[in-house]
Amino acid sequence: MKMPGENIDTDMFAPCGMNCMVCYKHCCHKKPCGGCLKSDRGKPEHCRKCKIKDCIKTKGLVYCFDCPDYPCKLIKNLEKSYNKRYQASLMENSGIVREHGLQTFMEIQKEKYTCPKCGGIISIHDRECSECQGSMK
Repeated sequence: MKMPGENIDTDMFAPCGMNCMVCYKHCCHKKPCGGCLKSDRGKPEHCRKCKIKDCIKTKGLVYCFDCPDYPCKLIKNLEKSYNKRYQASLMENSGIVREHGLQTFMEIQKEKYTCPKCGGIISIHDRECSECQGSMK
């Protein structure tokens, strides 16, 4: 499995600030998901029905941080959820991409989400490694 910093695919960075490479569905269950803005094939239901994804498409933007209303209520609610459930900040992710670019962001993510035991990808959602299924909780 490719690491989050290899061969950067811009579709793997969602408009909200989520790195789809570290999604439990993408890495631990190895479902074929091309990222937020590609087809809905292989995506969990909440991704297929995402209001943020719909909003960004309607406004013709690539990232939520490009919107004059950023951060809106949808982003603030998602941010609160990710802070509480996963100790992660999607707004911080977006800030890094805005200021330093996607390449730098993915390099930071690679360091943060690479399994120290086997080199697989650690899921942000369940803290399980994509390769050895070891828990990083």
